[in-house]
Amino acid sequence: MASKNSVLQVLTSPRAWLLVALGFASGLPLLLVGGTLSAWMTNEGVNLKTIGVFTLVAFPYSLKFIWAPLLDRYALPFLGRRRGWMLVTQVALMGAIASMGFVNPRETPWAMASLALLVSFLSSSQDVVSDAWRTDTLSEAERGFGVATFVMGYRFGMIAAGALALSLSQFIGWSRTYWIMSSLMLVGVVATLLAPEPQGQRPPRTLFDATVVPYVDYFRRDGAMLALLFLVLFKLGDAIAGGMTTPFFLKLGFSNLEVGAITKGVGMVATIGGALVGGALLAKLGLRRSLFIFGALQALTNLTFLALALVGKSHAVLALAICSDNVCGGMATTAFGAFTMSLCNKNFSATQFALLSALANFGSRVLGASSGFLAEWMGWSGFFGLTVVLAIPGLVVLAFLPEGAATPVQAPPLEEPPPSAPPGPISATSR
Repeated sequence: MASKNSVLQVLTSPRAWLLVALGFASGLPLLLVGGTLSAWMTNEGVNLKTIGVFTLVAFPYSLKFIWAPLLDRYALPFLGRRRGWMLVTQVALMGAIASMGFVNPRETPWAMASLALLVSFLSSSQDVVSDAWRTDTLSEAERGFGVATFVMGYRFGMIAAGALALSLSQFIGWSRTYWIMSSLMLVGVVATLLAPEPQGQRPPRTLFDATVVPYVDYFRRDGAMLALLFLVLFKLGDAIAGGMTTPFFLKLGFSNLEVGAITKGVGMVATIGGALVGGALLAKLGLRRSLFIFGALQALTNLTFLALALVGKSHAVLALAICSDNVCGGMATTAFGAFTMSLCNKNFSATQFALLSALANFGSRVLGASSGFLAEWMGWSGFFGLTVVLAIPGLVVLAFLPEGAATPVQAPPLEEPPPSAPPGPISATSR
């Protein structure tokens, strides 16, 4: 009953729905430079190798820790340190996504790659400040359901960029579809304007404090490197599989409408359900046990894609594969997000969360570029079998990770800035 009451309390909280909207704005751009763009390229007759290489446009998600210190250090002269940057990136994303609608990926692949890279940069920058806003706002007790609520919104954004976009493309074409997707970023703009600015955290006083101190703070902790290794390995197999699922379904003979309705629509709803269930179970099982159980289930569900490759086009097997994979993936994402937040010092949460999440995605981004080559070389059955095997090392590292490893014992206070040089908006004298 307590768990049920907790769920209702979270879902009826105004802040929860702000998290949903901000999650929507974060989730929307991802598929527009990922699976949905892959579907567009497949429709245009682009070969699998090129589609696989195009996954490199998502590399800014793995490099965002480089410019995250600037977003931690400086504030724009409106809305505050977190919300100001969120608003700027959201408005810029509207323009960049709309621009993709003017380009054909087969006729001008370099132009499309450049625009997709720009969308990835802006989207990853939005994630930096959005993740920092969550980390600064949520207490330790709220993290499980807070992450689950954000994931709910994130998946709504992916439903829009996946199921809705694929379905719309069948009737109005890809260009108009991307223009509509651009307008949906207004959801994030409104949420940013309504959200409260986090209080109680002081920005780093200098660029040195912003760029060096966060890393010193993290790496001086016991188990810091082992925790990083776990972050890199935990979702590796699942992420590599995800890079080829849309081409896989289309090559099996499913239509854009079928892929949109079943894999993106039903699948995303299953992920949302999995995230909420994961948030509820996380409170009962604890973070460590949840990571073990959810991670193992996440890996085993890739076997359902292997079964689909063996059976061939089957709506029943496709639905089973998508539902099981997304429910378990949603549970794993909730636990993984809570674990990442637990490693962050709130004085520089943007930089530390960006570093940790970027490293968590680094392996999958690099190997994801070779996913098309692996699929062609190994065949679909061998490829999805490999993704199950790749999930094992992360669980092994977790077994050796000490309880509470790399978590900050307390947030070390930053030195108070002198009255003559207060941190604040960017100015000509800022350093």
